Amino acid sequence: MKLLKTLLVSSLAFTSTALNATQWEKIKTPVQGKAQPIGGYSNGCIIGAQPLALKGEGYQVIRSARNRYYGHPQLLDYLTNLGKKTKAAGVPTILIGDMGMPAGGRFSSGHASHQTGLDADIWFKFGPMDDETARNPAGLATIMVNRSTERVDDSLWNQHHTDLVKLAATDHRVDRIFVNPAIKVKLCQTAGSDRAWLRKIRPWYGHDSHFHVRLTCPADAASCENQAPVPAGDGCGEELYSWFEPKEASSTPKAKVLPTPPVQCQMILSEQGLN
Repeated sequence: MKLLKTLLVSSLAFTSTALNATQWEKIKTPVQGKAQPIGGYSNGCIIGAQPLALKGEGYQVIRSARNRYYGHPQLLDYLTNLGKKTKAAGVPTILIGDMGMPAGGRFSSGHASHQTGLDADIWFKFGPMDDETARNPAGLATIMVNRSTERVDDSLWNQHHTDLVKLAATDHRVDRIFVNPAIKVKLCQTAGSDRAWLRKIRPWYGHDSHFHVRLTCPADAASCENQAPVPAGDGCGEELYSWFEPKEASSTPKAKVLPTPPVQCQMILSEQGLN
């Protein structure tokens, strides 16, 4: 009986957490208040998020039909400045994909992070697109990596891509940028003598049609949790090439357990009648 009760409680707790994972998508407008990211990038939310204008100098928001173009004011400032810098450098219009939802929080699909208004995806495909296509550009992403050879497709990659990633990385607010390991290799090979920015470019699974920018927590965000600092060096050594070594298949796949959201995030759901 005691075992049954324990299992029942565990089941209810899991169900509650799983429901919370999708409740954030029901919040269609930002939570009013001073902008404040809460919790960690993969377990948090945001008060006072703002929508990014769908078009600006040098950039265009895509997939706006998903309602994922919200972020902390610093993220909006970063992206609008990046658009201006890339345009000045002769880079074509950059396409900004998913940022965060109006109140942040966990997605039901597509992302584990992007929860605190400090993450944004930027496509390697350049724009501009017509407005209707930009709202839902399904199937139009350009995959830059040959998945058979695990190398960047040189017929697709050009100097504009290198310039874009470098400009994205050199803003002091950037914590790290996630790219496919093969793209990191390409950047290591073509960076030249100015290599300090490569430290922020981190290899990660996928990310072969876009890169993922992550900003550090704003200085006044007391409830925001930064990630551990990136290691020293340019990241172009053995650790990078270890990504291409064969991986042993696990015989016991790990069950995913969603962490409990921060108390402030739970309170937001409660105030919205969603908890």
